[in-house]
Amino acid sequence: MPTPQALVDVALESTSADQCIVVLTESSTANLRWANNTLTTNGAMTGSHVTVISVVDGTAGAAAGVLTRAATTQSQVEALVAAADEAARAAAPADDAADVVAGEPAPDWAADPGHTSIEVFTDFAHDLGAAFGRANSDAHLLYGYVEQDVSTTYLATSRGLRLRHEQPTSHVGITGKPADLSTSAWVGQAAEDISEFSVGDLDAELVRRMGWAQRTIDLPAGRYDTILPPTAVADLAIYAYFVSSGRDAHEGQTVFSDPQGGTRVGQQVAKPGVRLHSDPHRPGLTASPFLAATSSDSTQSVFDNGLPLDATDWIADGRLQALGTSRHTAQLTGLGLTPLVDNLLLGVDGAAGSVDDLVRSADRALLLTCLWYIREVDPQTLLLTGLTRDGVYLVEGGEVVGAVNNFRFNESPIDLLSRFSGAGESVRSFSREWGDYFPAR
Repeated sequence: MPTPQALVDVALESTSADQCIVVLTESSTANLRWANNTLTTNGAMTGSHVTVISVVDGTAGAAAGVLTRAATTQSQVEALVAAADEAARAAAPADDAADVVAGEPAPDWAADPGHTSIEVFTDFAHDLGAAFGRANSDAHLLYGYVEQDVSTTYLATSRGLRLRHEQPTSHVGITGKPADLSTSAWVGQAAEDISEFSVGDLDAELVRRMGWAQRTIDLPAGRYDTILPPTAVADLAIYAYFVSSGRDAHEGQTVFSDPQGGTRVGQQVAKPGVRLHSDPHRPGLTASPFLAATSSDSTQSVFDNGLPLDATDWIADGRLQALGTSRHTAQLTGLGLTPLVDNLLLGVDGAAGSVDDLVRSADRALLLTCLWYIREVDPQTLLLTGLTRDGVYLVEGGEVVGAVNNFRFNESPIDLLSRFSGAGESVRSFSREWGDYFPAR
């Protein structure tokens, strides 16, 4: 079978367009699933997808044809390129047209794609079996899913650029229930490698939460002081990142729009000390150091493929510093060129301690586990609505005293960053709502 590099070469050699960009991603994934204290399924999968961006220069400007297909043979790639070339010639000039990025082969261009297998779960499965034994003894039921993925992206342009990035990610989610299924608790975690997970620690936290739920308390809907663990903070912060388009803000469509016109870049949008940033080189939280776009939207352009990505402050000391832009939208809005990065870090200067420390400091509050079914109500304020899930607990006198009913909530992540009363240290978290789409944060 041809190597990824060979398929990329086939694409660039067979195009009849004026310029061409190829993005090939090869993925290798393994997973385990369990229910009722028993492993139910396991699987290992590989996949390869190729995106071809054909660019045809015309008197009115450059037009692009963009197509993505599964392709693993020379003939499949040649057919894909021919279709992309034809689409480019039939397309109108692109508003976001720009010079294709030039360069040379990166030092690791010739390396094979990364790979994983079901064997990576050997130790995890052994520890999970021990957790099943404890759950059976305690009349508890465990359900869950764990996945390890290694995706390798090869990006090349007809102007000599050759880039490669290998991205390992793994995540686990476990739900615990008593035998009568009356309550539930959930824990989740993300990491680069499956070996970073401790089944024993995750199981111990589930046992603790199920213990809290032995007492249940009904509370009416209302406003309560609330303690959000990292997973729930991630649920909200990632949504704010999803809507951080510079163009959309410039056009008055989002919470980052200035009512007087333009964007709120440079304005205070959160408490002093709040920092929201991305860094593709952050140890343990790495992401692609170059843009690899398979479609264009208000934050990215296929013409920008291969642009380098670096550390970017979105909010620093509470002030909005940047919004997601392409070369085209940066020029359109007058903002800097700041493409979005595939990780996100949120912290507060001087914050320390854990969720347990926040619990001990609370006289009366609700401790959430995670949020669910999050949807936007008002884009101008980024008011979100959603549900709590798998464990809401009442804190009184610095201790958890029982589990309460679930609630529907209405909250704006940006407003929340301006009025929180305390914060703990930043830790890697796994968003219950968005983790499958955005595992690195």
